[in-house]
Amino acid sequence: MSGRPFIKMHGLGNDFVVVDARREPFALTAESARAIADRRTGVGCDQLIVMEPPANGAAEVFMRIRNWDGGEVEACGNGTRCVAALIMAESGKPHASIETLAGILEADTAGEDRVCVDMGPIRQTWQEIPLAGPADTLHLNLSQGPLSDAVAVNVGNPHAVFFVDDVDAVALADLGPLLEHDPLFPDRANIGIAQLNGKDHLRLRVWERGVGETRACGTGACAAAVAAARRELTGRQVTVRLTGGELQITWREDGHVLMTGPVATAFSGRLP
Repeated sequence: MSGRPFIKMHGLGNDFVVVDARREPFALTAESARAIADRRTGVGCDQLIVMEPPANGAAEVFMRIRNWDGGEVEACGNGTRCVAALIMAESGKPHASIETLAGILEADTAGEDRVCVDMGPIRQTWQEIPLAGPADTLHLNLSQGPLSDAVAVNVGNPHAVFFVDDVDAVALADLGPLLEHDPLFPDRANIGIAQLNGKDHLRLRVWERGVGETRACGTGACAAAVAAARRELTGRQVTVRLTGGELQITWREDGHVLMTGPVATAFSGRLP
């Protein structure tokens, strides 16, 4: 049988095509990534993930991430859980170290088909987001339609989080692209709209740069939890309910964010 093997996985419906290129390189361009991610003519996914040999000896694997539009990105929380689950199943150990463009992420098993990932320290200054110039990242001068007064956070990739009374009333498909490409964000940004449902619960929708609205976004959930804690709307431990399900987020006192949630395998196959 010809064609490169792949595994289709997802975390709360945020879905990935995962290709193992640790032993045999996988030539990938933005065009071929878009073709694989196309839901009508390809396998279909939010992100294409390629597992490569790590450059850092402290990690078991390097995770390369291509968005639906073919662009390469630094981090993906749900994708990290999926790759960590594969590595832990392969090694038989309850821990995995995943190298990404955002650094090494440590993951641990958290029960059956559940993984906890340390997403690393949260970045909060305007230079770290990055923004186009100096700005108050706790009250960002950014607005579009009914959305205003965002919190900017970097969780390995840039996020802007808006707090609203009703996330389902926001036309995210219209506002997301405008905010993603706002001149304030030289690297574009992921756009989150969060609704407070108590001191330890958030409802969240996320427009992911280069993808669109997804059923779940792991880094977006981390960003929303940190933004809520920074605004003193919640404590440092929250449950974030996305369209695809729930993630548990803990913002530790040392600045690291832990994200815990499920992983699932949909099917496997071969690329043409």
